This record gives sequence, C-alpha cells and structure tokens, in this order.
Amino acid sequence: MTTRYSSLALLREGFRGHRGWRPAWAKATPQPAYDAVIIGGGGHGLATAYYLAKNHGIRRVAVLEKGWIGGGNTGRNTTAVRSNYFYPESVALYDLALRLYEGLSRELNFNVMLSQRGMLIAAHTPAQMEICARIANAMMLNGVDGELMGPKEAIARLPLLNQTADARYLCLGGIWQGRAGIARHDAVAWGYARAASALGVDIIENCAVTDLRIENGSVKGVATSLGEIRTERLAVAAAGATPGLVAGAGVHLPIHTYALQAFVSEPVKPCLDTVLLYLGTGTYVSQSDKGELVFGGGLDRVPTHGQKGNLPAQEKVVAGLLEMFPAFAQLKLLRQWAGVVDVVPDSSPVIGPAPGVEGLYLNCGWGTGGFKAIPAGGWLLAHLLATGQHHEISRPFDLDRFIKGRLIDEAAGAGISH
Repeated sequence: MTTRYSSLALLREGFRGHRGWRPAWAKATPQPAYDAVIIGGGGHGLATAYYLAKNHGIRRVAVLEKGWIGGGNTGRNTTAVRSNYFYPESVALYDLALRLYEGLSRELNFNVMLSQRGMLIAAHTPAQMEICARIANAMMLNGVDGELMGPKEAIARLPLLNQTADARYLCLGGIWQGRAGIARHDAVAWGYARAASALGVDIIENCAVTDLRIENGSVKGVATSLGEIRTERLAVAAAGATPGLVAGAGVHLPIHTYALQAFVSEPVKPCLDTVLLYLGTGTYVSQSDKGELVFGGGLDRVPTHGQKGNLPAQEKVVAGLLEMFPAFAQLKLLRQWAGVVDVVPDSSPVIGPAPGVEGLYLNCGWGTGGFKAIPAGGWLLAHLLATGQHHEISRPFDLDRFIKGRLIDEAAGAGISH
C-alpha cells in the first residue's frame, strides 16, 4: 500500500533530511550480465522494463540512465495525453497509450494524477474547420471518441477566449476529445520506476553508455561509465540521444533534434478546465492542479540538444497565449525550459529492430508526442524485446517504412509547427 504521511510527519521529515522515508525504488549497481538492458531512464525506458517484468516474466533487466530518473524529456513537457490523430495506425498507437493511462494509477498503485478534462483543437478559418471535420470523422471511424464542435459550444466551455471584434483568430469551433487531458509527468516516471524495481528490475542512475558491444552482427553488451555489462537483448529509448548511441553499430537514423520550449505562469484560481490548442498560433495551454498555466508552442527550428529556453521563443509563445486569452496579460512568468524532441520526416515514431544488428531494438522519433505515448511505447518495446517480433500496433512504425514508402505523415496531428 502507498505510505501516507500527516502534515506533521511531512514537516518532521523535512527537518530530518527525509531520513525516515523509504526510497521509491532501489538504487541498484550494475551486475555483470542481464537478460535485457534498456538505455534511457525516462518514461519509455521505465515502462518497457515494467512491462517486460509484468507481462513477459523477464526480470533480470537493467535500466541505464546517464543522469537521474525522469530528468530528460519525461520531466520537460506540457503533460497532455490524447489520441486525436488522423491515420488508423496512429490512432491505434496513441489510444492504446490513453487506455493504459486510464488505468495506470491503479495498475502501479501510484497516483499519476490523470485528469481527463477534455481537449479542444480550435480552428479559425473555414479551411481549418474542414480539416477538423475530416479528423473528427477519421477518429470516429477509427473507434475513438471525437466530435466536431461549433463556436457556441467552444465559447461555452472556454468563456475567457478572445471574442473581441478585432481578434486576429476568432474561434469557429474545432475538434473535441473528451477523454484527453493531462497527467503529472514526474509521477508517471516515478510510478513506473517504483513498480519495475518492485518486480526486480535494476534501475541504475548516473550510468552513461559509452559504446555498444557488437560481435558478428549481434548485440553482446554495452560499455558504460560504471563498467561493462553483457546482454544479448538491448533496447535504446533515449530520444534525441539515440542516433549518436547507435551510429557506432552502423545504424543511421533519419532524426533531427530540436528544442520544444514550455512555460509556467504564477498560480491563479481555476479558470481553465480543458486543454486548448489554437491552430492559428500553434499555442497550447492547460491549467495545473496548483493553478499554474502550463503552455507552449511550435518547435525552435535550430538543431540542438540544449534544454534551455530563449527570449525569441518566449515572445512568440506568450503572444500566442495572449491572443487566446487577453485576460492573462497581467500574469507573471515563473519558469521557462526546453525539451529535446527527436523528429523524423513523417513526424511518427520509430519502433522496431535496428537493421543489421541482431538483438538491438529502437524506441525513438516521437517528436512532440513522447509523453502521451509512454505506456504504449513501453508496452510495445517490451513485446519486441521478449518475442523478437512486432506487435500488430508497432509494425507500421518499423524503420523499414522509409524504404517501402509507407509513411505515416502525422505532422498535422501535433497541431503545432514542425
């Protein structure tokens, strides 16, 4: 059961330096060999380890993280979860993730603070409304909740929206998904880490992978800052770091990395009970349980691995927010940061075996969709590691689609500029 603390106990532990608290997961040291090794201690890597142990009974597993758990993109996003995509393959993938999210707190016995408050993708022109109608129809045909919403319904849900006569982007309605919402990003990472550790998975932090050990075209292990680790099943779930990690094995990925910046305002009373994305500005926003506005915009199109914000992006995104909600103009900005997104040409992820290297599997290329897909990414990568074969949902996202020309171009599914 989850340990509960009174306010007095929390205060006492704060003064004592938390000496009375049990760690959520064991701080493991590397063993000489494992049945499977996962590079990347973010949400996808931790979820993979958990589902390997739970679904497939493979528990001699190590998760290697060069920093701290959840310190990468998992903790540097705007926490939206949704499955309002166009193509059947994408809907199957992201709705698997959303269904898993819906039961995740109970599954992990850890509150991931899922709030299914709904999401509106707002349109501002007849052409945008036509596209929204197509996407809503596709969602319904693919068995996912979605509906086309008119302007009166949108304003009724979002009464603070800019409705002035000189508004540049008047809301004409858009796509509504009622099951969409937000979850707490660090709680997702911590919940998977705790559950995986309880099943015997070794979670090893501050362990940088320096090289892959490939012999006769097969994985044999990894070299790390903490020594050699042997394995014949290796998964890389390291987002933008993945191309550099696998390049030495002769695997070249069509990935470019960019910064996606996010912002948090000072807390205010509840005033926004949905997730909103404006197609006109590419700005998206939700309100956290603490009252902060969490918002972002399009990619900063300068290739980078940096996690810092900058003033030009701030000006653009804040301007977009104020076009949506002029009433927020007096709020103070508390924080700004960036996550590193790994973008492929068709804006869909890469899930599958690495070509030419037996025992090496990839989970990368999520772009702006990584957090919302964490449970599905872990579920599907665990299936690959355990069986050596694709799950039917992951098969369309194999790297071979770039050879066969069967791309899944979901750039519009992000709703922001790529």
